[in-house]
Amino acid sequence: MLFSTLCGFLVVGQTLAQSSTVDAYVASQSPLAKAGLLANIGPSGSKSMGAKSGIVVASPSNVNPDYLYTWTRDSALVFQTIIDQFSLSIDTSTRGEIDNYVAAQAIIQQVSNPSGTITTGGLGEPKFNIDETAFTGAWGRPQRDGPALRSIALITWANFLLTEGNTSYVTNTLWPLIQNDLNYVAQNWNQSTFDLWEEVDSSSFFTTAIQHRGLRQGVQLANTIGQTSVVSSWTTQAGNLLCFLQSYWNTAGYITANTGGGRSGKDANTVLASIHTFDAAAGCDALTFQPCSDVALSNLLTYVNAFRSIYSINSGLANNVAAATGRYPEDSYMGGNPWYLTTLAVSEQLYDSLIVWNQQKSLNVTSLSLPFFQLFDASVTVGTYTSTSSTFTTLTTGVKTFADGFVATVAKYTPSSGSLSEQYSKSDGSPLSATDLTWSYAATLTSFDARAGVIPTSWGAKGLTSSCGISTGGGGGSSSGTVSVTFNVDATTVFGENIYICGSVDALQNWDPDTALILSAATYPIWSITVNLPASTQVQYKYIRKFGSSLTWESDPNDVINTPSGGSFIENDTWR
Repeated sequence: MLFSTLCGFLVVGQTLAQSSTVDAYVASQSPLAKAGLLANIGPSGSKSMGAKSGIVVASPSNVNPDYLYTWTRDSALVFQTIIDQFSLSIDTSTRGEIDNYVAAQAIIQQVSNPSGTITTGGLGEPKFNIDETAFTGAWGRPQRDGPALRSIALITWANFLLTEGNTSYVTNTLWPLIQNDLNYVAQNWNQSTFDLWEEVDSSSFFTTAIQHRGLRQGVQLANTIGQTSVVSSWTTQAGNLLCFLQSYWNTAGYITANTGGGRSGKDANTVLASIHTFDAAAGCDALTFQPCSDVALSNLLTYVNAFRSIYSINSGLANNVAAATGRYPEDSYMGGNPWYLTTLAVSEQLYDSLIVWNQQKSLNVTSLSLPFFQLFDASVTVGTYTSTSSTFTTLTTGVKTFADGFVATVAKYTPSSGSLSEQYSKSDGSPLSATDLTWSYAATLTSFDARAGVIPTSWGAKGLTSSCGISTGGGGGSSSGTVSVTFNVDATTVFGENIYICGSVDALQNWDPDTALILSAATYPIWSITVNLPASTQVQYKYIRKFGSSLTWESDPNDVINTPSGGSFIENDTWR
């Protein structure tokens, strides 16, 4: 008993010491991170290297690696941070930078580039020179997350300005930019894209999640300012995106980051998607993979554990102790190391979860999230625990300590100057790759804000529904008498035409063509979708072509499969 008591005091002491360390790091690093971020924004940032006004330099590093460019994705994430802090009165000194960003993006949108013009796909171009001219070298293009992320930042700014009564600026200046981006999203989301790491050309969870959020917010803004002509099409495509989002779930208990690439699918992509689509009003909604949902927590556990044995600096750490994390376990770029922004993303997802649990005064442990919660209480069982229970206190305290551990890891490997590179060494924690990465500074600020309980403005995730769902059963693809069936159909289409499927069971919409499930064209001309169907059942189905208001059924007879009793199944078809 004395030994147990002493161990308990030791754990409490270690927790308090870590919390104190993180408190001190937050206090010292916050101003340094904000200064580092602003230093990389033209024209007056001290490290912006001559960038045009409002242009975000990814990093001042111009050799090994050369990051002296402006990425649409990075810029939008950086300004989402700035705009959130401004609109929530955390830092209202940056209005000039925001105005400059808006003006810069109005120029960038119109720059013809290797991906096309503004009307022929150019909005999917990932990066530009810092003088606002096109980068014409070989690159992984298109990257379709950029327009969605930019629209979200601009909509957040528009919503704030509307509270100030600045309707004319929103309608005349911001809305055209937002409409350009979201029309691109609505028209192109089902086409293949390079992922946020610029390596895999397929469909990507992060991109799909961000595109869904962008369209939902766009519909809200359109209705608010009377620009309703886009509402119907954007709402339809948002529903299709939400449906498609479910297909990334792997019944082994995590989100598969990309539909291609040949890797495990365990990737920071998925954690970043969760935090950048956080909506506290939606609670722990699994449909939108909210941070505290059982699917997102199971995914986070799988993702973190993927790095425990491959980085030397993680050696000897217990499974309930934070660890350094990187992009994905198979990574070989610069030797494959942990990144500051990915490690901080884990902390942010956990802090976001705590915000919701404390707000709703309860947390729910499901069979899927049970292994995650058992890190903090080995005896916890499936159930709902209110804030007045000792279990709630034990679990939330444990999660807070776990979250702080990821910040403490970053603190341990942050140089005394506060400068944050892209990566830190898996062997000794020394900074590596591009210096002063702007995204690293933004990730620091958003993690710290989440730790402080800052709640971003809701984007409309609450109450969303979808006829599509996911199976959260164990590995092998079956749960409650279902099997995971992947339908692949070889179908040549014209631009703007999509392929759908419906059939004889609930999961295939009971032959209703209006709610038929859209397939992904990521591996065109092969269109694909994965659906959970009843096991040991004969299922009839057909593919449908939709082009505008035109609908064409596949010719008779119906296609038929007999699903197996368990596991998974792949059906390869050709349009007829």
